[in-house]
Amino acid sequence: MKTIKDFNFKGKKALVRVDFNVPLDADFNVTDTTRLKAAKPTIIKILEDGGSAVLMSHLGRPKGVEDKFSLRHIVKTTSEILGVEVKFIAATVGAEAEAAVAALEPGEVLLLENLRFFAEETKGDLAFSEQLSKLGDVYVNDAFGTAHRAHASTTIVAQFFEDKLAGLVIEAELVNADKVLKGGVKPVTAIMGGAKVSDKILIIEKLLDVADNIIIGGGMSYTFAKAEGGSIGGSLCQDDLLEYVLELEAKAKAKGVNLIFPVDNFLGDAFSNDANTQIVLRGQIPDGWEGFDIGPKSIEKFSEIIKNSKTVIWNGPMGVFEIPLYATGTIEIAKAVKDATEGGAFSLIGGGDSAAAINNLGFGDDVSYVSTGGGALLEYMEGKTLPGIAALQA
Repeated sequence: MKTIKDFNFKGKKALVRVDFNVPLDADFNVTDTTRLKAAKPTIIKILEDGGSAVLMSHLGRPKGVEDKFSLRHIVKTTSEILGVEVKFIAATVGAEAEAAVAALEPGEVLLLENLRFFAEETKGDLAFSEQLSKLGDVYVNDAFGTAHRAHASTTIVAQFFEDKLAGLVIEAELVNADKVLKGGVKPVTAIMGGAKVSDKILIIEKLLDVADNIIIGGGMSYTFAKAEGGSIGGSLCQDDLLEYVLELEAKAKAKGVNLIFPVDNFLGDAFSNDANTQIVLRGQIPDGWEGFDIGPKSIEKFSEIIKNSKTVIWNGPMGVFEIPLYATGTIEIAKAVKDATEGGAFSLIGGGDSAAAINNLGFGDDVSYVSTGGGALLEYMEGKTLPGIAALQA
């Protein structure tokens, strides 16, 4: 796979798929600029070579054309981050877009309107992809967060270009994932959280071959507790996976991998910041109560294991961290990952909620790598082929 490092963009117009699907507040201000900052090195490389950049992205899940999902809202912030004026056009394909691209001078940046204003984008429509291909001389994909989708702009459009390149975000994502997958420095600890075991089955199976420790937290941990005969009250549980998780525990034991569970749980009687709370040992949650976070003994145990690790991957929160009352476990695990990194460990934060937690705490620069694509990273680490990557290698 060729990257932009292998190419000189002098005199070229690069059609760049970026991931500018950023959160906006009620006044359309960007509340998290991580993805915009991540794309900057790729865009600046193109401009410094003497090329121009035509940026395309999606934002949200619009049903047709909806102004609240217009990329015009992010132009000011993107310009400030790039240090270059970003031109914007309220068109994505067609004569108007082609004219704007034709007028683009070397060193200039043009942002097209939201790709998902067209249903053809997510359908991977060939004709729409061909229209997009007319907007550049060379194709660059730097949107790792959508690399697992065979959409028009992420995959299909590549076939219309002789020069198709990976941007620096995609290159970094694959390099850092491989640092874990292809034998990280031991001991290797994986921290798996989130609501459902079913979302993490394949990645846990894969990690059994590389990890020394797999910490299981979040809502998914209660399925394991119930399978082992514990009481979980009203906590999340996937009853159809009770037999499977016991088999998974047996597999881990056979491979010498430590599956590590919470020893205590922080309970609430409501999904609310004003709930009544209590702490109980694992498997002893009474009726009328629900586990919303790991308890203090679990925090201490998990943190000690993490700090003694040399390679750490974290995907998924330890509790319902969007509610401050139930955020302590996730915050403390983030601090432990930060401390491990400062002690010389390699740490990969697997996108999604884990990335949000790290960034919200201001630890983004204190860990080794924060992935921009939760779903895409999981699928890559599960061993699946990502259509957006495969299209660059074809």
